[in-house]
Amino acid sequence: MKNNNGIITGGKIEGPKAPKDPAERRNGFFVLYETAIEATARSEGPPSQEVYLEGNYLIDKARYIGGVTDETILELLGNCVGFRKLVHSIGVSVRRDPEQNEPISFLLQNWGKTSKYETGSSIRVPCPPDGSEVLLKLEDLEWSEEDAVLGKFAFEFKHEGELAIASIIFYLHDGYSVPELVIEPPVAFDSNEYREIITQSLLHPGNNKRLKTAIHKAIKGEDVTIAYIGGSITQGAGAKPIHTECYAYQSYLRFKELFGTNGGGNIHFVKAGVGGTPSELGVIRYERDILREGSVTPDIVVVEFAVNDEGDETKGNCFESLCLKILSTDNRPAVVLLFSVFMNDWNLQERLSPIGRAYNLPMVSVKDAVSGQFRLSKNEGNILSKRQFFYDIYHPTNDGHRVMADCLAYLFSETHKTLMDEDDLLLDQHPVIGNDFAGTLLLDRKSHIDAGRIEVGGFSGIDTDLQRVEMDANPFGTPEFPHNWMHSASSDEHSFKLTITSKNLILVYKDSGSSEFGKANIYVDGCLVVTADPHENNWTHCNPVILYQNEVSWEHQVEIRMVPEDQDKSFTILGFGYNV
Repeated sequence: MKNNNGIITGGKIEGPKAPKDPAERRNGFFVLYETAIEATARSEGPPSQEVYLEGNYLIDKARYIGGVTDETILELLGNCVGFRKLVHSIGVSVRRDPEQNEPISFLLQNWGKTSKYETGSSIRVPCPPDGSEVLLKLEDLEWSEEDAVLGKFAFEFKHEGELAIASIIFYLHDGYSVPELVIEPPVAFDSNEYREIITQSLLHPGNNKRLKTAIHKAIKGEDVTIAYIGGSITQGAGAKPIHTECYAYQSYLRFKELFGTNGGGNIHFVKAGVGGTPSELGVIRYERDILREGSVTPDIVVVEFAVNDEGDETKGNCFESLCLKILSTDNRPAVVLLFSVFMNDWNLQERLSPIGRAYNLPMVSVKDAVSGQFRLSKNEGNILSKRQFFYDIYHPTNDGHRVMADCLAYLFSETHKTLMDEDDLLLDQHPVIGNDFAGTLLLDRKSHIDAGRIEVGGFSGIDTDLQRVEMDANPFGTPEFPHNWMHSASSDEHSFKLTITSKNLILVYKDSGSSEFGKANIYVDGCLVVTADPHENNWTHCNPVILYQNEVSWEHQVEIRMVPEDQDKSFTILGFGYNV
């Protein structure tokens, strides 16, 4: 296998014996360009940075990173046959700190036709860490008739937490052509034009009494805790390193710099973002992940679910319930609503912002700050492009996370300048969408004794292969819902039974990409209400589903049993959310 400097043999680079005259460089486009990557621990295999390509992921990368507008070319990326028709070769380059000279392996994995994760071909090659391009000529590689679509790229490291910069370019066969990538100047963060963008983010200043109270406490040297709850953006996805470059940590630092005393040691940080999950799960895990079972009393809570709540079955009821749950705690914390945005300019601001206005909460819109100027050319005043802001179609880059942090910092500084409102928030009012889940509590193996009667049946195991998230300022992942009930292939056929008195009940079960997991039928009072399929999202992930929602509290019998054809497979009950 060749790269542009020599030959790779056994992971080492040797110089060419007789260098050829330069070949004409093929036309091509980037799907990853000068992108920060970070080694994350995996349940199987080495620490890696994974880049998923199925669905529209690869097409969107070609469109937004590579600047491809030709629909014929984009359509060819939709499957392996079209990909090989279009792409002549793949150029991969990785560079890292000169002191870290170990190669990083590049993996291209195709999803299979018969078994998605098992029958497609995989290609793995070592990449030198000095930025040299490794060239993979497609006709020289072994492919499989089972290859359906490109599944993922991965960069495999030796140690968790290692960082690098990577680029991937697709060189095209003759007959296909795309515009050459125009290299953009760095974002002018210190410019007046950038500062003007940030001012557009203040969607609603809201009642400032609680936020100013927290600011005054900080200035006086009292302990102040700022907490963040949300989805993958709050977790830090796209930021490298994830625990220090994410918007949550960066905005905490801004608050600390603005108002902390004696080096800011009195300002404390709590982060609880869980990727791919809505406020429907957030309202269940708030006491555990933010309040830490009563050991933490946050003064400010930033709530960020504007791009996650499409999956909320209640279409806003859980979001409003979560806000009320936070606002109603005894220490009266400030709640800040943060509206992030996807690459296609989508979020749920129109659905959720009326809740903020009704309760007069401070609201910050990243969408309002950046989306308008994305449409401008550099000559028209564009400050940062989508390529600079977005790591992928969902998550921000380090620059994007900085923008989000600056938007929150602008709210903090503007609030500090204003007079304090005399009256507190009015919470006792008719809900905008609903407040049925404000009293939701977590029920799991650790807490079930006081909440209901349980017969575990064949669900006697404990699953340890769980969704892991980087909490607080930790670089490592913490497992979500560790006190669970698991049915395994070797379990008996007896069902899980729960008798509980409650108004509402939400089941949280584990999604998985493993073929070892199967479906379970969920019955309430003898009636089948849902068949839970752990392959609905096909990755290790927490999935909430409402089993019932009533106006009054009644005793119910809940039964969970494997569907007959999946009795020899696994299923994990992560927990329940209940409201008495």
